[in-house]
Amino acid sequence: VDQLIIGTNRNDILTRFFETGALSMGTVEQTISPSMDIQVSSNLERFLFDLYGRDSSALTAAMAEFRRDGTLAVGDNLHRTAQEAISASRLDDAGTMQEMKQVLMSTGELIDPHTAIGVAAGRAMARENSAPIVAQAAAHPAKFPDAVEQATGRRPALPPHLSDLYERTERFDVLPNNLATLQDHIRGRVSLPGAA
Repeated sequence: VDQLIIGTNRNDILTRFFETGALSMGTVEQTISPSMDIQVSSNLERFLFDLYGRDSSALTAAMAEFRRDGTLAVGDNLHRTAQEAISASRLDDAGTMQEMKQVLMSTGELIDPHTAIGVAAGRAMARENSAPIVAQAAAHPAKFPDAVEQATGRRPALPPHLSDLYERTERFDVLPNNLATLQDHIRGRVSLPGAA
């Protein structure tokens, strides 16, 4: 892998981190890419573990500072190392919708808002003469039909294996807000390997 690229929506704590070397929590804003509407990414902590030389004590102290203060600056050396490993780009809702439309017009494929952000980040951050860019699709466009339709004018259909989803019988049990009841309910329905 020649280059790793992160795409974020306007809740851009990750992009800001790679730009500045500081994690700084802000307010979460609702967007058309709701899985990115976060301020703390669990995946970033895994990256920070490597960035901190796999020193779990140093990372634990850094994350405690971040939780306490809402900010964490990694310093110039670690910031340079982070930038050498990963590039990042942000896209607002208007840009996300434009990317969904552009991909449909150029390829005939409908993509979801999260995938659109990844594709746009790949376009924006690709190094000159770099290897081909592979964007991981985050979800089926039918999971976000309103945003996809607003951007492209086409409402995505459910995939064939889910085409009858809205006609299927919904099954659920209502339980009281009680941990022991929930645990008993699960135990009564799940067979664990080796359980008698």
